[in-house]
Amino acid sequence: MTHTPTDPGDVRIDFFRASGPGGQHRNKSETGVRLTHLPTGIVVTATESRSRHLNLKHAFARLEAKLAVRNRVLPPRVPTRPGRAAVERRLEQKRRLSERKKNRGCRPE
Repeated sequence: MTHTPTDPGDVRIDFFRASGPGGQHRNKSETGVRLTHLPTGIVVTATESRSRHLNLKHAFARLEAKLAVRNRVLPPRVPTRPGRAAVERRLEQKRRLSERKKNRGCRPE
């Protein structure tokens, strides 16, 4: 199930007024970009630049990176036998729990 942001119907693009330094140009124009990948729900924003075009470019790069991480195929885990110490710890824990349960009903008065 691979999602690529190249499908225009899969990405909703919103522009908003970015905050921060930049003066009147930044305060009056909507140069911040928010991309929402509709199939996965991933949302990325870009507000670094005063240019809408550059912010759009940065946002698409971030979206591609997030989708690449999400679509990464993990190598299969090779099952290993538990070590001797781990087996002993588990058995000791089971013994303690068993003793605790045995002693629940018989309380001295």
